[in-house]
Amino acid sequence: AVAGHDAKDSTSIPQAEKDYKQALVNDVKGMKIGVPEEFFGEGLDATCRKALEDAIETYKKLGAEIVPVSMPHMKYGIAAYYIIAPAEASSNLARYDGVGFGMRVDGKDIVDMYIKTRTEGFGNEVKRRILLGTYVLSSGYYDAYYLQAMKVRTLIKQDYDEALKKCDVLLTPTAPDTAFKIGQNSDNPLAMYLGDVCTVTLNLAGLPGLSIPCGYKDGLPIGMQLIGKALDEATLLRVAYTFEQNRTDLRKPSPMGEVEI
Repeated sequence: AVAGHDAKDSTSIPQAEKDYKQALVNDVKGMKIGVPEEFFGEGLDATCRKALEDAIETYKKLGAEIVPVSMPHMKYGIAAYYIIAPAEASSNLARYDGVGFGMRVDGKDIVDMYIKTRTEGFGNEVKRRILLGTYVLSSGYYDAYYLQAMKVRTLIKQDYDEALKKCDVLLTPTAPDTAFKIGQNSDNPLAMYLGDVCTVTLNLAGLPGLSIPCGYKDGLPIGMQLIGKALDEATLLRVAYTFEQNRTDLRKPSPMGEVEI
């Protein structure tokens, strides 16, 4: 449903549609799975670490080669992402002014209409990103923040390119721990952003990622992330499918309800 080229979307890549069902093959023999050491450092919950190590052992038993890799610039990922993403949000959302795009809230004059439209149309997190993004793109701060973050983005992409020269996919945690409760970090955006430490660098590098459960902690699923080469979703699906077919022990009820994978 979401594969193939969309002629009406200027950001859609013009490539032939693929049948991704063909990728659902239960076999990883001879494949190389990279394990970046930077994703398994301090801050990763012990139960999550054990589940991920068990997943790595599963792939070993199935005939995959586990390749340790180093990606030294990953530690800058969160900082770079939360400069670049808000900057892009600020730019992209500027059009939603109640005139050309989006909802409109009437006011006593055009300035009042702008203020009411953007006040009521955006939630707190969106407003936070617009403010931050506008700041880092403003005169005097562009070079110090945005330009530096774009340079770091290039280094992060190079780390991924080098690692994926040696491997078919990379295996990392999806998050340092299981999901926090709804609203738990609403008043602490920084804590919420730090939960993205394992996933945001894929967005910076333009790579596909896939998350599946590899265990449970207190009834909540532990996420395992697989990262592939650009436009190589088929390999990710194959590696994930093989894990699911061979770890039937994970198909068990939890306090959250019946889990099916």
